[in-house]
Amino acid sequence: MSESLWPAPAKLNLFLHVTGRRADGYHQLQTVFQLIDLCDTVRIAVREDGVIERPEGPADVPPESDLVVRAARALQVASGTRLGATLRVRKRIPMGGGLGGGSSDAATVLLALNRLWDCRLGIEELARLGLPLGADVPVFVRGFSAWAEGVGERLTPLELPERWYVVIHPGVAVSTRDVFQSPELTRNSPLITIRAFFEAGGRNDCEPVVRARCPQVAAALDWLSRYAPARLTGTGSCIFASCASAIEAERIAARVPDEWTSFVARGLNISPAHRSLT
Repeated sequence: MSESLWPAPAKLNLFLHVTGRRADGYHQLQTVFQLIDLCDTVRIAVREDGVIERPEGPADVPPESDLVVRAARALQVASGTRLGATLRVRKRIPMGGGLGGGSSDAATVLLALNRLWDCRLGIEELARLGLPLGADVPVFVRGFSAWAEGVGERLTPLELPERWYVVIHPGVAVSTRDVFQSPELTRNSPLITIRAFFEAGGRNDCEPVVRARCPQVAAALDWLSRYAPARLTGTGSCIFASCASAIEAERIAARVPDEWTSFVARGLNISPAHRSLT
């Protein structure tokens, strides 16, 4: 079986306002998804026997629970194909860090297998298939940095200025479910406009909750704030700071204490997974 390699980029939430809570328990949000060039890699081999397997991937995620397997099976059912796939996932994006790695891996599998299986589903169909897997999957399927509302599925493409980011993973994972169920979480942020974001920015409503519950994240935020405005991405645990140049970002990253992992990443407006389709 010949294999093809497909990138799955991470994302940052440049701000995250929780504006309400729906009757079904899902939270209404406003956020900006910034794609970055920190990527997992998914190696895919098409199978003729219809079997979908994931022999290589994160050790603490059983293959049957892995979003890449669930994404492949959802596409298999929706398209009616008799083909299968062997999926091998090489992780670089920290798990439980708020960088969207699992959702991005799933989106890359949907995009790649749609091509490799010749399913011919449109991007919107793939995004709808991906949404039940995770609220972040549609932004990776659509493949552009975006303004997002609703539960994160109502997307408006954004052309963001080129920036470089220092990203710190403080060595712990944060449960998105626990953060959103927290009684301390503010859920009534007023709606803002895209123009207001570009003029004044925003905040991450989840940050006070994660700070209070996770001293490692609080320590990393305090450290990074000495060099540049620092912010939590998503529900954490990763934090980041925006820089005007790679040199500036590398200078800060070189000082990160050894007990934390750091990355320097470039902001992207178009996903490398989409560039692989062209």
